[in-house]
Amino acid sequence: MDGGALSVTLVPDLGHVSPQDWDACACPEAASGRPFDPFTTHRFLRALETSGSVGAAAGWEPRHLIVQSGSQLVAAAPMYVKSHSQGEYIFDHAFAQAYGRAGGGYYPKLQIAVPFTPATGRRLLCAPDMGDAGGAALLQALAQIARDNALSSAHVTFCTEEEAAQGAELGFLPRVTEQFHWENRGYASFSDFLADLSSRKRKTIRKERAQAQSFGGEIRQYTGADIQPAHWDAFWTFYQDTGARKWGTPYLTRAFFDHIHETMRDDILLVLAEQDGQPVAGALNFIGREGLYGRYWGCIEDHPCLHFELCYYQAMDFAIAHGLHRVEAGAQGIHKLARGYMPSRVHSLHYFPQPGFHKAVARYLTDETQAITNEMDILRDHAPFRKQT
Repeated sequence: MDGGALSVTLVPDLGHVSPQDWDACACPEAASGRPFDPFTTHRFLRALETSGSVGAAAGWEPRHLIVQSGSQLVAAAPMYVKSHSQGEYIFDHAFAQAYGRAGGGYYPKLQIAVPFTPATGRRLLCAPDMGDAGGAALLQALAQIARDNALSSAHVTFCTEEEAAQGAELGFLPRVTEQFHWENRGYASFSDFLADLSSRKRKTIRKERAQAQSFGGEIRQYTGADIQPAHWDAFWTFYQDTGARKWGTPYLTRAFFDHIHETMRDDILLVLAEQDGQPVAGALNFIGREGLYGRYWGCIEDHPCLHFELCYYQAMDFAIAHGLHRVEAGAQGIHKLARGYMPSRVHSLHYFPQPGFHKAVARYLTDETQAITNEMDILRDHAPFRKQT
């Protein structure tokens, strides 16, 4: 496929692209510090591949989009052929069921995404001097591949609001869903955050933290060189327990954690609750330029409020101490609202080559967007913060 001076190709894994070339598009800001988030970096996506966490057997078969100007990589997107809708967190099961009722086969489908990662970030990865041309080339190629291969659909999930707007101009259907994010309003300490809350919510959080801290051990934060291989042995046990209860089969392999230990320790915050030096619970976070991203939690012992402490309050502590602007604590969870995590809009794009189905989904998304907007307005009215007079 050629678009003027640009050519678009597919590669079956990131072993075909140098880390330097990929990251020049994925995170050019990393030349002067951290990437905005680590999830589209070569090292993160490659760890998923080399560990066997993605691949045809997992239902996430890599087919990454590469845009070149001559021999220079100028834009890219992590794309997968999906044989199911698991590990996406923007749910399209209703679309799949409707497509099936209409006599079609919904799978396989195409997905530009970061597997198993419900965190908003750039999905159309363009060199800084590309403007809108790189994103347009990627989206047009995505739609054309879906049409040429008679696929049901193509999707871009957890994209930025700007990417959603560009996709809408090119005929993709924009979708709005919600998550709960904590905003650091320039707090110098956790006490400053508590002072922003209503009296009742402030007391509740203090009580929860006190309960959690009395579990009979110590809570420690590890990052960089402080993270040891033994920590991953413990966390793998936690992850398997949580994954088995939530998804049936955990998405990530044990090898994935070994890979990120070698290549991403500086991007990771691991919070562990330890008794006599042995971890009994833990939470895994990834560190971005402006935000902290909570990903996984697990335990081998149940203790009151320990989940809230490790996943939410410790993350806030770290964000405040390191000047991060926000904490994104993963998908769903209205219980986060009482702990200062506010509803935030999440964006995605969807394309259906079959015109009638495309129109039907468009009507559905119009109603869904209004319902989400109404829900977010109601939730904001129940925020835990002190009412301004």
